[in-house]
Amino acid sequence: MAPKGKHSIALYFQYAPVTPKEGTWDKIKKEEGERLIDIFSVYAPNFREILLDWEIFTPLDLENRISLTDGNIRHLDMIPSQMLSSRPMPGWANYKTPIEGLYLCGGGTHPGGEVTGAPGHNAAQLIIREARREP
Repeated sequence: MAPKGKHSIALYFQYAPVTPKEGTWDKIKKEEGERLIDIFSVYAPNFREILLDWEIFTPLDLENRISLTDGNIRHLDMIPSQMLSSRPMPGWANYKTPIEGLYLCGGGTHPGGEVTGAPGHNAAQLIIREARREP
């Protein structure tokens, strides 16, 4: 991904608003990207000096490019009221829905999104356990 002696980095900054308080993402994204580089540079002081190129993906970009509703990789916010037994909502936290044979296994289920595969694994384990109980 990077030439010999160079490196590639992806930074994920959480909790950008879906709709900016002022302006639009298309108008402010470059300025916000520069601000994020400044923040990261506090922890890696030479970061800006060695940076060759960068690109920012706003919540709007993520929704338009890869169909993530509101640009949210986890489908729901990772806040206490949407975690554990309340993910994706109270009564549906065990991957099973009230619809016979319909199970949930996406980023909106416990333990959340990313590329862990944990929600799918957990849903599959439930389906296997239930299949073994049937005659």
